[in-house]
Amino acid sequence: MKRFHEFKKPYLVFLTSLLMLSLSICTSGCYNDDTTSTPSPLSASNVNLIFVVSPDLDYQASGDIHPDTANLTSQGLQRSLLMATYLKQQVLGKKNVSSIYALSPMTHLQTENNYPDMAAIGFIQQFALLNQITLPIDNTGGTYTANSYPINTAYASAESLPSGVMTPSKYCPDCTGLDFSNTGGSNETLASGIINKKIPGYYVFSAPWETISALLDSINTLYGYNLNLPATYVSPNYVYAISIPLSGSARLVTYNSKLNPPATYPELPSPVTSTQCTHEQQPYFRTTRTGGVNGVVVPSNINTNQRVYIVRHAEAHPDTESHFEDGNFVGAGQWRALSLPSALRGKISPNMVYSIDPAQWFSTGFFNVSYVRPSLTVLPYAIANNLPYNLASISLGVDPADQAVAQKTSDFFFTNRYGTNLSNQTVLLAWESGRIKPIINALLTSYGGSNLPLLPTNWPHTDYDTIWTVTLDAQGNLTVDNELCEGIDSESLPVSAPQF
Repeated sequence: MKRFHEFKKPYLVFLTSLLMLSLSICTSGCYNDDTTSTPSPLSASNVNLIFVVSPDLDYQASGDIHPDTANLTSQGLQRSLLMATYLKQQVLGKKNVSSIYALSPMTHLQTENNYPDMAAIGFIQQFALLNQITLPIDNTGGTYTANSYPINTAYASAESLPSGVMTPSKYCPDCTGLDFSNTGGSNETLASGIINKKIPGYYVFSAPWETISALLDSINTLYGYNLNLPATYVSPNYVYAISIPLSGSARLVTYNSKLNPPATYPELPSPVTSTQCTHEQQPYFRTTRTGGVNGVVVPSNINTNQRVYIVRHAEAHPDTESHFEDGNFVGAGQWRALSLPSALRGKISPNMVYSIDPAQWFSTGFFNVSYVRPSLTVLPYAIANNLPYNLASISLGVDPADQAVAQKTSDFFFTNRYGTNLSNQTVLLAWESGRIKPIINALLTSYGGSNLPLLPTNWPHTDYDTIWTVTLDAQGNLTVDNELCEGIDSESLPVSAPQF
């Protein structure tokens, strides 16, 4: 008979292999209530809360986030594009989403420069454009269906309003987003409202792991679901869903997309058609304000050595006639947004990007929407060039011609009146089209003088291409022109978002 030590080595090898197999199974999601290795798509007859973990500085796959700007890298952007397809096909089973909620970026400031967390809203944008929504466009019952879906990011209440953010005149009852710190339990209130209504569908949440894990725990405790939740962060490839039948027990379903995105900037399925600057929609305009000329007086608080390139958001309307509006851009806009780095290469060289805070909101006359499209239009440009991304928390106002709003916005970007000193900076600024020229006119008017031209304030409905350039020299003298354009042919952009 063999002695025990003769069996010892092969026995230990067997135990080690068994342990490694066990660890492998757990790593794949041993906390999952759904025990299948590849879960089926969620049932449309259930209330499905779907949690997409966006990367941030603390929880990410290596290479998804720039450490200096806290923004997505090209790799992180690639992952978001691939994740969109996975969500649509494998999680929703090609069904249409019911609503999308993203982190309010200003609730999560990162790095010593306090950059807002644009990764969460950027991580879910492509998915939003793979869904359709039908919206009213007039008061006679007319509707329009477009390849787009609203993303809710508005602040929940005054209690959750971050420091330094403009206080809204009121808070949006139906376009609230997620708060990184869950101030006042606003995230639980949002999720509970969905669960308690018991309306079957697909409700998608995009936020960092800290916010997602806390919300999962709160829902589990509040409703006594007794789900075996993930204890630690695993990967940005994991998607968690609480699927709640109208009768019976809720279950946790864990999906592993197993994405392995390249580190290069995304390549569109086909190139966009370029176009020349013809100035057909906005005639060429150039004017200067020089101190001492024609009675001009350079404002004492004006910035110096500053250049701002102002662009309109990407395509917002599916055709020239419809008044479709959901706060987001439509599928064609994603082609523009993703091609912007290439289109602007060699034309401009900003060292930072600015846009309106996407947590601002307005009413379409039919329902309320978060105004996300300007910020998402220039996000790919910031990612491709690893530029600091900043948000301006300024009211757009109800009327584009509101001089008080135009002046305040002009002061924000071109003076140090509100603590935003942009002297010696070159900025790419994305804004709402109807407000762009009133802002520039407010700046021109602040120089005084006689018989000096202002801009005609209208912005053609179909013009997404014009760039307005505002230049302040070392003495604060001002030049404004629209010589540049993006050079993207709007009419040739596909109706549906590019597929990845």
